[in-house]
Amino acid sequence: MIRLPSSHAAITAPLVASSTAFPGIPIGRSLLDGRPFHLSPAMVDDRVLPSTNSLALGGLGSGKSTTAKVRGRREHLSHGHQYVVVDSFGEENAGEWVPLTRDLNGKVIEAGSFTLNPVSDLFPSEVREQLVRSLIVAVEPDALNAQAAHALQHALNHPKATSLNGLVDALVEPEDGRWPAADLAAWGVGAAIALSRYTEGSLRGLFDGDNAGLPETDLPIITFDFSRLDRNSPAIPSLMAAVACWVEHVWLPQSTAPHRHLVLEEAWQILLSPATSKLIQRLLKYSRKMGLSLDVVMHTLSDLGTGPAQDLARLCEVAHVGRLGPEEAALVGALLNLPDWAIARIPTLDPGQAVWKIGPDYVDIIQTVISEEEARLTDTSSRRRMAQALAVEQDTLDLEAEAAADVDEDQEQDVTVLLERGQDCGADDGWDWEMPPNVIDTRHQDAIQAAREGRCSEAADLAAIGEREDIHAHGINSNEAISWLSTRAKVAELCGDRDQAVQLRATVARMGKDDWFEQAKDDGAPQWHRGPDPVAPVSPAEYEPPVKARRRPWPYLAAVAALALAAGGVWQSAADDKKEQAHQEKAAAYKGLSVTVVNIDGVTTKARAEWSEDGRTVILSARVDEEAKFARIDSGEQTAQEKVAPLEEGQIPMPIRLEVKVPVGDRYEAVRMTVAVGGPHWKEGSRAPGREIEFRPDRTATDVKTGKQLKQYYSRLA
Repeated sequence: MIRLPSSHAAITAPLVASSTAFPGIPIGRSLLDGRPFHLSPAMVDDRVLPSTNSLALGGLGSGKSTTAKVRGRREHLSHGHQYVVVDSFGEENAGEWVPLTRDLNGKVIEAGSFTLNPVSDLFPSEVREQLVRSLIVAVEPDALNAQAAHALQHALNHPKATSLNGLVDALVEPEDGRWPAADLAAWGVGAAIALSRYTEGSLRGLFDGDNAGLPETDLPIITFDFSRLDRNSPAIPSLMAAVACWVEHVWLPQSTAPHRHLVLEEAWQILLSPATSKLIQRLLKYSRKMGLSLDVVMHTLSDLGTGPAQDLARLCEVAHVGRLGPEEAALVGALLNLPDWAIARIPTLDPGQAVWKIGPDYVDIIQTVISEEEARLTDTSSRRRMAQALAVEQDTLDLEAEAAADVDEDQEQDVTVLLERGQDCGADDGWDWEMPPNVIDTRHQDAIQAAREGRCSEAADLAAIGEREDIHAHGINSNEAISWLSTRAKVAELCGDRDQAVQLRATVARMGKDDWFEQAKDDGAPQWHRGPDPVAPVSPAEYEPPVKARRRPWPYLAAVAALALAAGGVWQSAADDKKEQAHQEKAAAYKGLSVTVVNIDGVTTKARAEWSEDGRTVILSARVDEEAKFARIDSGEQTAQEKVAPLEEGQIPMPIRLEVKVPVGDRYEAVRMTVAVGGPHWKEGSRAPGREIEFRPDRTATDVKTGKQLKQYYSRLA
């Protein structure tokens, strides 16, 4: 692990909590002052840390999962904590937590090899009904109305309803009750069809076994391995609903451990389902009473959208954030109320480093420290290192072959090396084998080809996955990420949704991008990820020598001309010097950034202008606090706006972020932006108050109407 010297770290970030020490397991060392960092949330005074739930965020390779697994291992070995893990990603068709689970003598439950019983008599009757309803909604969201719900209640009381197959039979062939059996059978058709997906359809084997039971409750760690399932399959929210009910009503009451943990790895797949997100929300709210910590591990908050699923992050009192892109870091910082200096450090963190926020006040940057044994058990990059080792080995073979070719007596050895590499010694100098398939990015073509073949759902999924990967790898405003908007537009067009195609292409245009993502080659195939060809330089006009003036014979005129030329040269030299001095002053003052904070209609608004490295464009943005109901920014022909929809019950308001990109002819040129904000009392249809701001790249900004210079907002994020 790479560490910053304490003196360097102290310069780059303030020492906010150096005197705070938490009890518990060792995790690593602070990069702010070098002190050891310990934390077991269950051992911290509840007045300091009301909740023990944790949220781990970070991009690929940031070390978030390694930190989570190391914490779990140490908590169990040191304090006897018990773990249930829902794992949906790993290598070699096995989940990430499988090696650690086996090392701790736990149990791995692979989806499909172990059958859960949603109508087990270990569940109270109301829990059985809730769980079965969740299974139905996961595959058929509209299958339950008032009549269907009553038919389901009636079937659950049938003696046959001890397994899912028996429940389906009771729905199809009910007995008379308060209503005739014929009516009950008609009402229960939709629920029976939905449940048949689990007994006869593609999801069979998960809940319908004849001897289906429930897992043991006395194991140190149980891992539900969902890694072999399709990530978009309804099996994942269905299984998660069953696991959540089992955790709440069976595992927690029967467990004798001093503290319990439920770990959700790759949690966005689970929390996006409305049915399972409600179950998880209930566990979060009552976790303190249950003696439970919910540990959520995921890449970014953007995966959760802006609905209730993202609001669950606010219920976590412990958060550690690994390396993220600047845009995602700003979003996370706003949600978790991180200081600006911490947000600025997030994009620069090395693997194993994270910004930790504990409770309302404590913020630190921690380097996780692990042993060789822990590294072996938590390794999730073996394939990548294997590929790197093979590449090194191949380079070594190449060097050996080149060295052998220079020595005449080693010609036979040279032939042997070439044969071991699978090459023909008599081949031509060019490539005699095909390039490996991963040299060319075919993800865009794969999505479009699927749409052309009528597999529209698969095409949309491929495009969504590719877009998410490139956002994580390159940033949300990168060319790689934006190119997926054009691919999605093409997919929508091929699948008959022309309105969506037009909307997506308009989004690309508003972001200041042309349609170079879809420019075609000579053969008609799209040239994905190729930028616009450079403009050929315009050849200068032919030089035309000036017409020679007629010679004037008078000597005094020649003297006057000489003096005039000399004076003109002096004046021109002085003008050039003045111009050069002004240019140097502009260059010295140039920062390429201007940020100010203004109050519009009672709402704090941070307005920002950032010039590109080539000085040809400026990104204008505004961040409006959550009190606003409406926000809009305009600059030239570019505009962006957002109106806040009414909040649902329990949903927390989020700040508005708007951004446009405008061209400039000179890197020292000032730009203007109009910001309009509708505050808490703004009514739809009324005009929102606004201010026009002129930004300059020397970190100055002026109110255009009053001419007053606005105070600059200084922070490490800006």
